[in-house]
Amino acid sequence: MNAPTLSIIVPTFNEAPNVEELVRRTTAAVTGFDAEIIFVDDSRDNTPEVIRQVAESASIPVRLIHRDVPVGGLSGAVIEGITAAHGEWCLVMDGDLQHPPELIPRLIAAGTESGADVAVASRYCRGGSNDGLADSRRRLVSKGSVALARFLFPKRLRDCTDPMTGFFAFRREAIKLDALHPRGFKILLEILARHTLKVVEQPFTFGDRTAGDSKATATQGMQFIAQLAELRVGRISRFGLIGALGAVANIAIMAGLVALGVNYLVAAGVAAAVTIVGNFIAQERFVFHDRIQGGRGIRWRFATSVGMNTVEALVRLPLLAVIVEFTSVPAVLAQAVTLAFAFVLRYLYHSQFVYRERVTPQPDATPVVMTPRRALLIDDEQAA
Repeated sequence: MNAPTLSIIVPTFNEAPNVEELVRRTTAAVTGFDAEIIFVDDSRDNTPEVIRQVAESASIPVRLIHRDVPVGGLSGAVIEGITAAHGEWCLVMDGDLQHPPELIPRLIAAGTESGADVAVASRYCRGGSNDGLADSRRRLVSKGSVALARFLFPKRLRDCTDPMTGFFAFRREAIKLDALHPRGFKILLEILARHTLKVVEQPFTFGDRTAGDSKATATQGMQFIAQLAELRVGRISRFGLIGALGAVANIAIMAGLVALGVNYLVAAGVAAAVTIVGNFIAQERFVFHDRIQGGRGIRWRFATSVGMNTVEALVRLPLLAVIVEFTSVPAVLAQAVTLAFAFVLRYLYHSQFVYRERVTPQPDATPVVMTPRRALLIDDEQAA
C-alpha cells in the first residue's frame, strides 16, 4: 500500500527547547511518506525564530503559522493547521515530545489498513500507559475526565478509550471543519462528538516532558467541563445555568433585604445590581470565553451587557410592581416569574450582539519555496 500524503500539525506555546529534537525525530519517523510539519504557534518566547532556523535544514517541509491573537486556544490552533494542511491525512501531536513521533507510521498504517476515519494513540487501551503525567492527582483527573466524557457520549465514543488524547490522526475529508467550534484544548473530543466516525486505536506510553512547563491549569479544567456541557446540550445550557444561579442569588438577596424591612422595590433593585455584575463575570469566564479573543474589548462588553441588563431590570421592575399591586401573587414569586421571561431575550442579545463572533482573517497558507531541497516556511508576517 502506498503511503498517503501526511500533514503533521503541532500546536506550540513556548516550546523552543523541544523544536529541533521534535523535527529530527519526526522526519526520521516519516521516511517514505510525502509529509509536512505545520507548527501553529501562539508563543511569547523565541519559539518562532527557532522553528524558522530548524526549517532551513529540515529534509521535509516545515511550515509556521504564528498567531498574535490565539483565537480558540489549542483547538483553534489545530483548526488553523487543518485549514492550511495539504495532506490526505492530518496528524495532531504536542510539541513537548510526550507524544513519541516514532508512533506516527503505526497510527497512519492502522488507519489506512482498517479503513478508519480516525486513528487514536490511546493511553488507556491495552498496552498503553499514562505514566508521563506529572503525579497521581493528574492521572486521577485524566481518568475521571475520560470516564465522564464516555458516559455523556456512549455511542460516539464507544470505540475510543482516550478521547482526551492530543495525539491522533484522521482523514481530512472525513471532518467537516464548519461543524467544529474550537475552544480549550480537547480537540479530539470536539471532533468525535460532532461526527459519526470509525475509530481505530494504537496503544502508546505518554512520555515525560523533556523541557518547558506543563500547560495544564485549573482554568482548563473548568473549560473542559464547559466544553462537555456545550457538546451535550449547547451553549445556552451554560448561559441558563449562570442565569439560574444569578436568579437564585437575586431572589435570596431580595428576600433577605425584605426580611430586614427594606421596601421590596428597593430590595429588587439592589439584588438586580449585584447579580448583573456577577452574571457578567461568570459569562466572561464560562459561557462566552471562546469569543473574547479577537472580539471587542472588555469595556465595550461590560457596558453593553450591563446596559442591556439594567434596561431590562428597569422595564421589569414596573412590571413587578403591577403584578404585586394588582394581583395576589407574592413579590418574591412575581420576581421569579419576570426573571424567567427575561431569560430568552437576554441570551439572544448576548450571543448575537455582545459576544457576536467576528470573522478574523486567516494566515496566508500558501507555502514559500526556498530551494528545491530546503524546507517550506510560512508565517503570517510574510503573508503581511
